[in-house]
Amino acid sequence: MKYFLIIILLFNSFAFSQKKNDTDSITKLNEVLLYQKVNNRHINGIVPLSIIDIQSFKNSSPSELSAHLNNISGVYVLSGALNTNRITIRGVGSRTPYGTDKVRLYYNDIPVTNGSGFSTIEAYDLENLNAIEIIKGPKGTAFGANLGGAIVLRPNETLDKVTAFQNNFTVGSYGLIKNNLSFNHKTDKLSLDLRYGHLNVDGFRENNQYKRNGILLNTAYAINAKSKLSLLVNHIDYTAHIASSIDLDTFNDDPSQAAFTWKLAKGYEANTYTLTGFSMVHKFTQKLSNTTSVFYTHLDHYEPRPFNILDETTNGYGLRTQFKGNFYFNKRVTNYTFGAEVYKDDYNWSTFENLYEENNDAGSLQGTALSFNKEKRNQFNAFGTLTYSFTDGFSAQLGVAINKTSYNYKDLFNRDSENKSGKRSFDAIVLPNLQLNYNFVKNQLLYVNISKGYSNPSLEETLTPEGVINPNIAQETGINYELGSQLQFLNNKLKLNTTIYQMNIKNMLVAQRIDDDQYIGKNAGSTKHQGFELDINYNYLMSPKLKLMPTISYSYSNHKFVEFIDNDVNYSGNPLTGVPKHRINTNVQFQWLSGLSLNTAHTYVSSIPLTDANTISSASYNLLNITIGYRKQFSNSLSFETRIGVQNVTNTNYAQSVLINASSFGGRAPRYYYPGAPINYYGSLQLRYCL
Repeated sequence: MKYFLIIILLFNSFAFSQKKNDTDSITKLNEVLLYQKVNNRHINGIVPLSIIDIQSFKNSSPSELSAHLNNISGVYVLSGALNTNRITIRGVGSRTPYGTDKVRLYYNDIPVTNGSGFSTIEAYDLENLNAIEIIKGPKGTAFGANLGGAIVLRPNETLDKVTAFQNNFTVGSYGLIKNNLSFNHKTDKLSLDLRYGHLNVDGFRENNQYKRNGILLNTAYAINAKSKLSLLVNHIDYTAHIASSIDLDTFNDDPSQAAFTWKLAKGYEANTYTLTGFSMVHKFTQKLSNTTSVFYTHLDHYEPRPFNILDETTNGYGLRTQFKGNFYFNKRVTNYTFGAEVYKDDYNWSTFENLYEENNDAGSLQGTALSFNKEKRNQFNAFGTLTYSFTDGFSAQLGVAINKTSYNYKDLFNRDSENKSGKRSFDAIVLPNLQLNYNFVKNQLLYVNISKGYSNPSLEETLTPEGVINPNIAQETGINYELGSQLQFLNNKLKLNTTIYQMNIKNMLVAQRIDDDQYIGKNAGSTKHQGFELDINYNYLMSPKLKLMPTISYSYSNHKFVEFIDNDVNYSGNPLTGVPKHRINTNVQFQWLSGLSLNTAHTYVSSIPLTDANTISSASYNLLNITIGYRKQFSNSLSFETRIGVQNVTNTNYAQSVLINASSFGGRAPRYYYPGAPINYYGSLQLRYCL
């Protein structure tokens, strides 16, 4: 019955995100065409990448970033809350307890992954983005060559000469209020985008409130025909209460409950985050150009947890430069790129006693200091590519990246023999990359990629159980083999993209939990990531006034431990923890010329192994979301758009995120599950006025 339901929903549910290489996404408002360009700038080389464009963002709640990423085959986001997201790409990063690592994150080509490899995608407002570009696997030579790949966030940019105000207001279930106000201005030389965003939601669980305010400035000035200066400032301030994970009985009986101790402590995190980037693009000649950016990030984080209170600040700064050029070889154009990226950050953190049990049910109360630490983290990446077309249809790209990472950890709390200060500098690692691209007929493409990637251990993973630097822990490394195709049929109305891959990873990093907030790392074996990805996109004009656009995205993940022995227990051959074997996203979108649209999205996620022994798994689930929209162009100056959405239409009780290998403390059952919200509603109203 379950599989019959899946088949029915595959052909009858409706529409959304897609993998594509189109250069323009066109929104039609009556007789007026508004263009939001998403340029595939081959940031990934000569093989395709996945793009989520601005139109796709409108097919779900503007507060749910994870829903959009999960529509990309091979990408899976486990979202415990708006402030707790773990992005996995082809299974890489699935064993990280909290947050996202092994995937490098960029904001308009500025690296925003911190020095230990962690990325916080929830720090960026979805409504401020024009597109999200996703590189799956280590083939992004110029973007770090991380095993999981890279995600590039593209902020909105004003493309036409216009001065405009726009406001989008959203309300919804569980106290959801979101507003995004923007001012756009563009002339021949100046481009300016200024935005203010506010988000407040109570959440469906106890101790689940979330409040965020943010300001974005994205401006550019063309000095002359050869040079352009850009300034990017993104500042957010948010407070998120933490419900944490729950055990199976609570998940089945009342998933709205918070974890017992987190509720008593009224646990939360408060963050202020600022990114400032200054860039210059200069065209030396018709055959050589350069883009150079300098950037600074600041994070102030305060988090009362039941077991202690964490107070930390991070100051990061760096430089990225990239040259692009071409020359003729054997009467054919040969393209090349080369550049480097330097990133340094200073991480300071302290922990304190949490005296919430002595605070008369008022929640967390800071007590005496337990630790005071400082760490300096340095990363250097150099990269280069050379692309040559042997024929009009066959081209190759050879790339190489080099990474050098070091940590300098200082224990400022303990003295003499108890002091745990130490340094760890990893050897430089060379990461080659070969890409082949063959267009055998027009719009029919085959490609091959062989690339090497790496992942650095986090600070916690470099420490021994005694808390000192472990000189023996090594970086994860892996080789990725990938074969794909992009085929088009029926006058390019039907697009079929397929990929098969295998990634062999050795020196697998294992985070072993030894206390509430204490993990140690070790290299415990190897994994094999095999998979198949399918994306189908069909654009069918049913009548002059009605367009039908069905899409299907499917991910098959056959990921296993090749060799893994932990605490004398052999897990070799078991499926990789934290990865669903099957995921299906089935969508169909109807668009009427009148401005009306209907969008329905179905998602199926198979069971997920929760322990390395595969003795416990989460239940598979189906989700159905529906969005109805209407847009109207009143005049050349004024436009209007409204959307109403229903999420989790069938009111399914499902785990939106899971915690693998959860431990039990104090005789309590292990807490594996972060429940997703039951049926909920939202409505948005957008007004745009052009002067």
